[in-house]
Amino acid sequence: MGSLKVTLCAGAALVTAWCAPAAYTYAADGGAVSVSPSSPAPGTDVTLRVPDCTEKTAVAVSAAFESDVRLSLAAGDGVLVGSSQVRTSVRAGAYAVQVKCGEQARKGTITVRDERRPTAPASPVAPVDAGGGGTAELAASDAGDGARVDPPGTAHTVTGLVLAGIAAVAVALRSVRSRSRGTD
Repeated sequence: MGSLKVTLCAGAALVTAWCAPAAYTYAADGGAVSVSPSSPAPGTDVTLRVPDCTEKTAVAVSAAFESDVRLSLAAGDGVLVGSSQVRTSVRAGAYAVQVKCGEQARKGTITVRDERRPTAPASPVAPVDAGGGGTAELAASDAGDGARVDPPGTAHTVTGLVLAGIAAVAVALRSVRSRSRGTD
């Protein structure tokens, strides 16, 4: 039982240590601007939060963002919220975020992480030659030689009826056998 407690505590500590820094980042001066995620890659969408603002709207400015971020009240708690995207051409590093909230200027930082962007496209740009299996010849529209032209004949019909009859007899025998044993 002791090892289970140690395992659970270690897991909780690991999750807390791993998730807490990524939740929000605050400026060193106790800052009022939080950015989530705290270390985005170029091209990532981010959410800004400014608590305790006296205004109902504000604008956040940073060299890391595609454009100025319009902030507005999300709920009655006085927190201004807005979203933007980190420029795809921005270099890794720390960038200042400034918000004018009434007479006060709020500051925060966003740290853009270095992420190598793939040079190859993420999806195929040409059809994949995967083959067609054994039915490729039959499915091809120009393969008239291998495709069946005539519908199933008498021999196929008789074979199907014989197989269906055998299956019906097998089901009937199993039903009779299970009733004689007293199990359903």
